[in-house]
Amino acid sequence: MIRRTDRTAPGGSKGLGGGAADRAGGTRRPRGRRRAHRVPAALLLPALLGLAFLVLPLVGLLVRAPWSTLSDQLTSPQVWEALRLSLVCATAATAVSLVLGVPLAWLLARTELPGRRLVRALVTLPLVLPPVVGGVALLLVLGRRGIVGSWLDSAFGITLPFTTTGVVIAEAFVAMPFLVISVEGALRAADPRYEEAAATLGASRLTAFRRVTLPLIAPGIGAGAVLAWARALGEFGATITFAGNFPGRTQTMPLAVYLAMESDPEAAIALSLVLLVVSVAVLAGLRERWMSTP
Repeated sequence: MIRRTDRTAPGGSKGLGGGAADRAGGTRRPRGRRRAHRVPAALLLPALLGLAFLVLPLVGLLVRAPWSTLSDQLTSPQVWEALRLSLVCATAATAVSLVLGVPLAWLLARTELPGRRLVRALVTLPLVLPPVVGGVALLLVLGRRGIVGSWLDSAFGITLPFTTTGVVIAEAFVAMPFLVISVEGALRAADPRYEEAAATLGASRLTAFRRVTLPLIAPGIGAGAVLAWARALGEFGATITFAGNFPGRTQTMPLAVYLAMESDPEAAIALSLVLLVVSVAVLAGLRERWMSTP
């Protein structure tokens, strides 16, 4: 009697030691590894040129930086005043964006608002609108002769343009869309069944939002707040148009860089390095959320 040495699985297929490998041609591709592709020269050359176009200006900033006098440049009273004002205004603008932007994002993500697409387009318009145009629009609305500004001036004596409050308003105008987009995306990714379960247990809509929804979307709110803060810190066009460039009152870091380029280029480079470090820190902090590959 001849004994069979190869065992067959139900249905006539061979065991793991033979059939699967034979059908795959004797080899099995390891999971999780992607097949390497040769990059065509027609794509590689413009890709390298694009990389150089984006990186070389930053390299030039580092090469031409006055490293020997950098500490003296950064410890001058004008630099510290501009840095302090920038940090205070950017933080205040982020707080305004949180108070107004999170409910707006919830409205866009969780309700069937009539004309929701139009509202979303208007919310994201400052992302593509030239900042100078945004400053002009703020002047026409909140200026002393503006639609709302004239009433604020005559009724309460409140003047917003060319003040520190004007800086906060200009920065919040350009930074809030970043937070709204981030929070709306987090709300759409969150499972609404948790909110429905809280409602069935007797929680009101506001309580469910505060106790259930906010903890679920906290990472999205944090990422949007950091992006809004970084955008507010680097705002230039709307700020100089709506708030002016007054040292100690409205002169933020980008405005100080612009002014220093005319009289002291080394100070402008030093200030630019500070903003560059802040931008790199923001990207490093958001790397896992925005730059990770699937």
